[in-house]
Amino acid sequence: MKTLKDLGDLKGKRVLVRADFNVPLDGTTITDDGRIRAALPTIKALRADGAKVILMAHLGRPKGKVVPELSLAPVAKRLGELLGVDVPLAEDTYGQDAHAKVAAMNDGDVVLLQNVRFNPEETSKDEAERDAYAKKIAELGDVFVSDGFGVVHRAQGSNYSIAKFLPSAAGLLVEKEVKALSRATENPERPLTVVLGGSKVSDKLGVIENLLGSANRLVIGGGMVYTFLKAKGYEVGTSLLEEDQLETVKGYIETAEKTGVELVLPTDIVVNAGFPAGDTPIAPEIVKADAIPADKMGLDIGPDSQKLFHDKIVDSKTVVWNGPMGVFEVAQFAEGTRAVAQGLVDATKAGAFTIVGGGDSASAVRNLGFPEDGFSHISTGGGASLEFLEGKELPGLKVLE
Repeated sequence: MKTLKDLGDLKGKRVLVRADFNVPLDGTTITDDGRIRAALPTIKALRADGAKVILMAHLGRPKGKVVPELSLAPVAKRLGELLGVDVPLAEDTYGQDAHAKVAAMNDGDVVLLQNVRFNPEETSKDEAERDAYAKKIAELGDVFVSDGFGVVHRAQGSNYSIAKFLPSAAGLLVEKEVKALSRATENPERPLTVVLGGSKVSDKLGVIENLLGSANRLVIGGGMVYTFLKAKGYEVGTSLLEEDQLETVKGYIETAEKTGVELVLPTDIVVNAGFPAGDTPIAPEIVKADAIPADKMGLDIGPDSQKLFHDKIVDSKTVVWNGPMGVFEVAQFAEGTRAVAQGLVDATKAGAFTIVGGGDSASAVRNLGFPEDGFSHISTGGGASLEFLEGKELPGLKVLE
């Protein structure tokens, strides 16, 4: 994979950078600017080299239409604050205003192009259509830098097709992500513990299949755990359940036993009358994992499981975590996720290499107040990091070779 140093002297060059600024918004307020801050090292390095930095990104799913609520204006404002410079936002991605703003740039200036997903060609399945669009964007730059790790698992116009038309390389963030995730997939220090949560088993099938052959220990929580508990013959009440995955999960349990992979499931569960929304009261109860009442819903792992998961994580040299243990947005059901995050922090202090695998896990550690430097690496790409751990070839990385 080519990196920034392979691009040579960039002074005066127009550098198109695909970043990942898909940040959560409350109206026009950014509620977590982690992805913007993750892009700063590459932007600062390019500015220091005297490059003209032209940023591309998407926000939300406008589905090829101009949706004013998904304008990158809040991103341009926040980026300007973090860099201490004005970051103009072009009104379009490759049109008249984009060309005018790029033409007005001096060395070291930064411009942000409007949401690439306002263009239907960005995500088109038609390669020729995507290429024609990418060529228009490429006219704005002299070189291309891929720094949006969160989109490298997709072959899209602004992160894949564009590399056909310009000298291309990975930015510092993508380089850092690949190095970090490779430490979990290529000769990891052992024991290697993989902690999986989130709502659905089906979202993690590829990861489980791939890691059953390499992990020493799989720790399972979140909504997906109820399919595992049901596969063991337990009552799971009204908890989230994927009936169509029961046979697959039974196969995983058997494979783990045969191959000596330690499969760690919760021993107790925090249940409630239902999902905490609307008129549903919040009245948590702790029950044994094999004794969930038929009319109750599991929403977190219980205190015994919190200690168990924490201790298994600390007894590791490499830890990968993807997916919360419960409905962490509600305080009464956040303790399982907190215990796992604390486990990673304690493991890091003890010398382990720890990875928080993006998405909801990254949001959880920030929302629960954990310091980012308490972990070895917090990934910026939920889907991309999952596919990397599955051993899949990621098109946005392949194109940089």
